[in-house]
Amino acid sequence: MPFLKRTENDASQAAQLEKKASPTPGNGELAPPTQRITFLAIFLGLVASIGGFMFGYVSGQISGFFAMRDYASRFGAAQANETYTFSPAVQGSIVSFLCLGALFGSLAAGKLADLIGRRMTISTSAFSCCIGTIIEISSSDHWVQFAIGRLITGVGIGALSVTVPMYQSESTPAIIRGVVVACYQLFVTLGIWTAYMIDFGTHEIRNSASWRIPNGISFLWALVLGVGMLFLPESPRFAYRQGRVDEARATIARLGGVDIDDRSVYDQITEIRVKLDEERAGRDTKWWEMFTGPAMLRRVMIGVVLQAGQQLTGANFFFYYGTTIFSQVGLQDSYVTQIILGSVNVVCTFGGLYVVQKCSRRWALIIGALWSVICFLIYSLVGSLALGDDNKAAGTVLIVFSCLFIVAFATTWGPLVWSVVAELFPARYRAPGMALATASNWLFNFLISFFTQFITRDIGYWYGMVFGGSCLFLAGFVFFFVIESKDRSLEEIDTMYVLGVNPITSASWDPATAAKRASVSSPETSRGGSAWTGEDKEEESKPIRTLEG
Repeated sequence: MPFLKRTENDASQAAQLEKKASPTPGNGELAPPTQRITFLAIFLGLVASIGGFMFGYVSGQISGFFAMRDYASRFGAAQANETYTFSPAVQGSIVSFLCLGALFGSLAAGKLADLIGRRMTISTSAFSCCIGTIIEISSSDHWVQFAIGRLITGVGIGALSVTVPMYQSESTPAIIRGVVVACYQLFVTLGIWTAYMIDFGTHEIRNSASWRIPNGISFLWALVLGVGMLFLPESPRFAYRQGRVDEARATIARLGGVDIDDRSVYDQITEIRVKLDEERAGRDTKWWEMFTGPAMLRRVMIGVVLQAGQQLTGANFFFYYGTTIFSQVGLQDSYVTQIILGSVNVVCTFGGLYVVQKCSRRWALIIGALWSVICFLIYSLVGSLALGDDNKAAGTVLIVFSCLFIVAFATTWGPLVWSVVAELFPARYRAPGMALATASNWLFNFLISFFTQFITRDIGYWYGMVFGGSCLFLAGFVFFFVIESKDRSLEEIDTMYVLGVNPITSASWDPATAAKRASVSSPETSRGGSAWTGEDKEEESKPIRTLEG
């Protein structure tokens, strides 16, 4: 297949072009300036991240609803002592239907993002969440109606979970791309914390306002995101693929804080064009070549495992059922404990932004996973062997190590997974690749949220060992399969996977050295020839712009 045969030559040509387009002061030309951190780039990242806030808010609020008397009396089962309880099936369904809807939404989001664009997909998905919220608020006596409302809300949330990181990674300069994409997870934690605070403020209300007020506030976040996205530019990479080259060039310049004729803009456009030319060489390929294309099966596997792994770390076990869990350790007000966990989550996610910007992606994920193993080991042993009605010390240990786990998750697996997966796929397969990977996140989110009540009923706190074992596996997986992508362009990351760079030594990989080796081993490139089409040669022959224009 031509697309597969030309991959290495195209990769080396991309690196050579990048080198040609980046003169140094020693050859008589000015060095290209580094793009700046601009207000527009930060504003774009923050507005889009409201999609994460919506995800966190609707996920966090449900935990408090089950402890509200009016909500329990409407949707729970009455007991002889005039209390109300939820069966594992009912509680699991109400919680997990959001994740089930998100699973479908994430699978559809990739195709929609390629059809109408990243920006409009985010705006449309935000407005669609309002429909589910209306169904939830209007529920009166039947839990099924409330669960269906969460299902519909989940469709929009799932679409946002794919398109927001995709839009952020394709739009923001490489210098802040990791932090901006990680802001999605920061806003998830802010949404969870906000939901906890609002639940705490309304849970003592004796009528339906106790849960309808938190539900209704969801409209505000959806409106801000849906309207705000209409004032932001489209992803420059999507615009370029649609033939809107001038728009793409102008957006890159505005987001990078440089002039439209700046060399750094030209370099990025060149990288995007080279990768698009590679894709056009394979325009006759079929959909399944998302798995058979250059290094694609490996990348799909990595994306799916990382996104599923974010759930298998066990974070949502605490966020969904924390109020129920901590009410069993003798705490008089489990809402307070939830607020403590939520606050730790928010504060430490700010630390996670520092980790994303300054630290190795690989080692941060590995250390975070091993840290989580220790926390769950102690959580399971203390909860199963030491916890009793009169043992407050054991209850305190559970809360402390739950907080320590949240620290590990919030600084590593929470923000980093979104950054790594957003950088993983080439432009041709980015939308469906991210959709498939994110769908695995929602699938395991659904499984954990639905079956947790059944599992804990049978094995109790030993459930933590399941998450501990998963974290141990994830540490090994990252070590052997995930390359270091910090501070590299999306096109350069694609080249690393295509050339099969060893993940263990990937942090020291040099594209200039790789291009030189490829040029020596390729007869075509060593003779000065090219594996490109005639159109590509004509494009290469155009003079490189200088800073003077």
